[in-house]
Amino acid sequence: AAEAHTANPPSLGFLEKLKSWLSWSWTYVCFVWFGMVLIMVYVVWSPLKLQETLTSVFLNTLTPKFYVALTGTSSLISGLILIFEWWYFRKYGTSFIEQVSVSHLRPLLGGVESSSSTGLFSSVNGEADSRPSVSDCKVWRNPLNLFRGAEYNRYTWVTGKEPLTYYDMNLSAQDHQTFFTGDTQQLRPEDAVMQKAWRERNPQARIRAAYQAIEMNHECAAAYVLLAEEEATTITEAERLFRKALSFAGKDINLLVYIKRRLAMCARKLGRIKEAVKMMRDLMKEFPLLGMLNIHENLLEALLELQAYADVQAVLAKYDDISLPKSATICYTSALLKARAVSDKFSPEAASRRGLSTAEMNAVEAIHRAVEFNPHVPKYLLEMKSLILPPEHILKRGDSEAVAYAFFHLQHWKRAEGALNLLHCTWEGTFRIIPYPLEKGHLFYPYPGCTETADRELLPSFHEVSVYPKKELPFFILFTAGLCSFTAMLAMLTHQFPELMGVFAKAFFSTLFAPLGFFADKMENFMPSSFWHQLTRI
Repeated sequence: AAEAHTANPPSLGFLEKLKSWLSWSWTYVCFVWFGMVLIMVYVVWSPLKLQETLTSVFLNTLTPKFYVALTGTSSLISGLILIFEWWYFRKYGTSFIEQVSVSHLRPLLGGVESSSSTGLFSSVNGEADSRPSVSDCKVWRNPLNLFRGAEYNRYTWVTGKEPLTYYDMNLSAQDHQTFFTGDTQQLRPEDAVMQKAWRERNPQARIRAAYQAIEMNHECAAAYVLLAEEEATTITEAERLFRKALSFAGKDINLLVYIKRRLAMCARKLGRIKEAVKMMRDLMKEFPLLGMLNIHENLLEALLELQAYADVQAVLAKYDDISLPKSATICYTSALLKARAVSDKFSPEAASRRGLSTAEMNAVEAIHRAVEFNPHVPKYLLEMKSLILPPEHILKRGDSEAVAYAFFHLQHWKRAEGALNLLHCTWEGTFRIIPYPLEKGHLFYPYPGCTETADRELLPSFHEVSVYPKKELPFFILFTAGLCSFTAMLAMLTHQFPELMGVFAKAFFSTLFAPLGFFADKMENFMPSSFWHQLTRI
């Protein structure tokens, strides 16, 4: 075994040297082959009278109808290739021709073979794109996620569309197992049933499992939580079930926090906003170490509904800190408060004449900061893009977070007179501040490249995912578009002006073959005539 182990590296080194030698020689073989082809063409140029043959066949014998058919067919084929390339780019974000050339042709030409993990995201240079997968992205529980039975299911009943993806619901199932199962070493029978219930894909199967757990123990709080989330068809019914679950929660901190938060959200949805604010404040005081649950985002939304802007500013002062993670709610709420102070009297024409005041400059800078953090939000707030129901999980700085924020906060921006007008006038200026969105940031870290992939998993298929930064069109899409347009124009001109296009074709081919004729004349002058005579006889 030791001998085999010591003999293995030299054999691998020999294979690598052989491979590199073949790669090195392949380039020179191609040049030699190309040179031989040129020499052969030159040798048979005079005996076979290639120039006269090409001229007589292609310029004199063929009719204009042939050229119309040729250019029309070329235009049709290039158009079909263009349609396929565009569809492939829209679906996978890369060019099919580039992918095939990188994956299959580059290794044959001596390049580095792309690994199987490269997949659809190979770069033009044959190197694997550093685009992270979905698992590399930090996905957060949506602090304002809706109720499945009372809200998501109602949407499905009306539209027939599923607002939640399987990936999103699977993440929720994992959250629920973590929240409500506790110590797996001491699972009670009803806990084992509920642990299986959260994993069930069918909603009716989950509800049946919850009733089974209640039959085992009528004080199973987790079962009532599931029924409140998924079986209750109204917020009032969900609130009743959550209160019942709270009475059986005991000292389980996870259950207590989850249930009290949902009860506060029920009160907010039923219009008891002051009660909801009090419940959220009490919850944050009782469990101050659970800041990662982002309960303050629920509180900010409720305070904005009360128009208690001083209280909103106090909450922002605590959570909009450089050491704390940011969110769209934090950044855009801060921008809203600063915009609200000047937006009612803001005029783009007046600002261009006299310049921005200090307060207006602060508002514009806050908007730029918010847009840099999440550039997808403005289109929803300005209603340039239609909203959908927010998912149960969001990706910070992604389209999913933008949907979740705008779904609840659009009304607050509309309530502040002129705020949306100020946003409309200033938000696009953010992209002129950032030197290059793919590589650099201005106030935050560079924009992550994994957001599009994760958002496509979190958002339903009927929603058009917002992508930032916009992808540049691949070269082959532009090339096939130009080729299709050019050949279509040639076909039309040849059909309309056959004689004029015939003159143009003769001039074009004469110009095309002129360098070859010039090269042949120079070679005849340089080489002895007897040498070319002997080659011709051969």
